[in-house]
Parts: sequence; structure tokens; C-alpha cells
Amino acid sequence: MLFNLLADNFLMAIKEAVVLAAGMGKRLRPLTNTRPKCMIMLAGRPILAHVLDNLKAAGVQTVHMVVNYKKETIIDYFSKNDCGMKINFITQGEKYGTAAAFLEARTHVKGTFYGMAGDIITEDAALKKLAKEHSGEVSACLTHMPDAGEYGTAIVEKGKIASFEEKAKNPKSDLVNCSIYAFEPSVFERLAKVKQSSRGEYEVTDVLLGATAVEISDYWLDMGMPWQLFAANEFLLSKLPEKRAGQIENSTVKGKLIMEKGAVIHDSYIEGTVYIGENTKVGPHAYIRGTSSIGANCDIGDSTTLKNSIIFDKVNAKHLAYIGDSIIGENCNFGAATQIANYRFDAGSIKAKVNDVVIDTRRNKLGAIIGDNTKMGVLSCVMPGRIIGDGCWVSAGVVVEENLERKTHVILKQNLQMKKLDD
Repeated sequence: MLFNLLADNFLMAIKEAVVLAAGMGKRLRPLTNTRPKCMIMLAGRPILAHVLDNLKAAGVQTVHMVVNYKKETIIDYFSKNDCGMKINFITQGEKYGTAAAFLEARTHVKGTFYGMAGDIITEDAALKKLAKEHSGEVSACLTHMPDAGEYGTAIVEKGKIASFEEKAKNPKSDLVNCSIYAFEPSVFERLAKVKQSSRGEYEVTDVLLGATAVEISDYWLDMGMPWQLFAANEFLLSKLPEKRAGQIENSTVKGKLIMEKGAVIHDSYIEGTVYIGENTKVGPHAYIRGTSSIGANCDIGDSTTLKNSIIFDKVNAKHLAYIGDSIIGENCNFGAATQIANYRFDAGSIKAKVNDVVIDTRRNKLGAIIGDNTKMGVLSCVMPGRIIGDGCWVSAGVVVEENLERKTHVILKQNLQMKKLDD
């Protein structure tokens, strides 16, 4: 009986995967001005690395990765960081869309394979269930979502996908397409026949009609907006074990600390769930709280407070700064007493402008989204929900009240009046 169980598990395993990692992620700019969406850092590693962890745990041995936008970022990272699987990089051609991207792997795939987006946060249990319930040429993971109208939804009849709706105001179903599939190689013939959509793309949903519907209840998140990264970071950190590989000196730690080698915390207070990357220095008198990730080679220094934030590599906030509910790109510098406001006086929901569209974030705490290589001057301040592009310079004393485009220099001009004092 044990032999039969092992044999069944072996037969259910899918050994290959095609992962789509070619896109930019326009709504996640400015973070994606300098990296693909799938290479945004969460819990100390790119999103794509977490995706590959799940595929490996599900039994995948070979990944065919379709890349394009800033592909060197992906190739360089995984050439230095072994994921435990063979990776075959494939550059997407001139045709856009998920169907066109999957089709690029046609000459590489040998058997049944997973197909999924490279920026999906989920669990390996979802992939294992998909493999177990896969039947026919195509199977697709679906999950129930309360806000299904924000996604593509599927209508299922007798266990098969009968139709799709794309971001309908009043969707007929709350079953969301998870962008996680199981395919047979014969699907490439159908992918090759997909017609260009009204959006100018070749959509994989055209081959999903009649597919086996596999409903999952595991964690799933497709990040479309910057503030959704907070939930993803929290979930990923919850999965990591406590780790204190660095050095802690004269400090208080309450909660879960994941600390990489070479990191140092001294004379500081840490509470909540906190990740600290390699060779990062925290202290003296720093206060880190909530659910926060700090990347490698950062310096969070004297009397700086960091709350519920995601900090990429090489960020310096050494003196009296406050960074709350914010996402900070790589190689940013915060001058003394930089303050990022994260709360409205009326305690209302914070709105953010993304690609010229004002969106209600449904959050009453949201600081700033700041791109790579931006410098904040001493005593500068950012209002809640503002997005600052990469490569910006914000001079001393400036209050940022509107979004800043990339590589913008903002200078405060004072109107000083001087007069002699009476002797």
C-alpha cells in the first residue's frame, strides 16, 4: 500500500514549468522603472525567487522562463543564486500577451507542464492540488475573491470553465483566474491560433474555455498596486522561521526576527515581525516595528523609526528619520530628520495617483512609494500616499505634496529678509 501511495505521488508530480517573467508592471512604477515586476524585493528576496520555491516544492525540476523587459536583472540574479532547478531562459519576441509568451516555450517543453505568472504569491499546496486534479489538455486554478470585479472571473459549469468576464462591475461569479495552469504540450497548437485581442495582445484565456476548473483555498495574491506589496510581504515573512545569524548588542527584540549574516543591531528596539538583510546596520537608538523588511547593506541609524515598511538594498536613513507604511527602492538616502507622513488628519482612506488615475487605496495608513536612487534632503517631508520616481533629488526643507516623475529635482526657494539689529 505504501508503494502504491508513493507511486501515485510520483505520477502526480509535474516536472516542468513555464514561468512568465517578461513584463514590466506599469502600475508598480517607479519600482519597476529599474527592474521587472517579478524582481521586486519581498522578505529579502525577489518575488520570482518565492515563485520558484513553490515550484520546486511541488516537484518541478526544469523551469522555462520567458523574459524580456530588463531580462539581465533576472538572469544575473539567478546565475548567482541557485534555485535548485534547471532554468532555461527564453526571450519573448515582438508579440505581446500571455498566449504569445507561453508559445515561446513550444520547442523546449517535453511533457505536462505548469504555466504561471512569475509574480504570483501563493503556496506550493495550490500547485500540488492542480497537478492532482489536472485532466484533459488544460486545467486552471480558480479562487473565490470578495472583490472579484477587480479581476478576470470565470463561470464554471460541470467542473469546466464555460466563459470569462474581465473586470466586470457586477460579475456573475466570484471565481478569479489565478494565472496558474497545467498544460499538455498539445496546447501549443491552440496557442498558435489565438487571435490578437482588442488590447493588441494574445490572451491565454482564449484557450481556457472548456478547461478543467481547480478551485484552491490556499493563499493567493496577484499584485496590481504598490500597496498590495505589504500583504504579500507579511504573508512571506509569516512563512519564514526565526533566524538570528547576525549580531545583537544591548538591544530589545520582541516578536519574530529574521536576521541574515553580517547584520548588526545595537542599542535599539525591535518589535513585530522584522527581516534584516545581510550586512545591514541598525542603531543606535533605532526603533523598528510592525511587519517590516530591510534589505542588505542598509544603515538604519540614530533615532530613526521604521514602521510596517519594505526597504530594498543599500538604503541609508541614519539620523532622526521617520519612515512609516512605505516602500523604499534601492540605494535611497534620507537626510537628517526626513519625515514620511502616513496618516490623514481626518483618519480617512488615503488616495494615490497611479498612472494619472486617482485610486482609493482603502488604507488609512500609507506613506510613500519611492523609486531607486532617490535622495531626500534634511528636514524634507512627504505627504501620505505620494509616489516619488527613481533618481529624484528632494532638497532640504521641501514638502512633497504631489507625485514626482523620475529624475526630478525639487528645490525650495526661500524669500529671506535681513536687517541690522539696533546696537
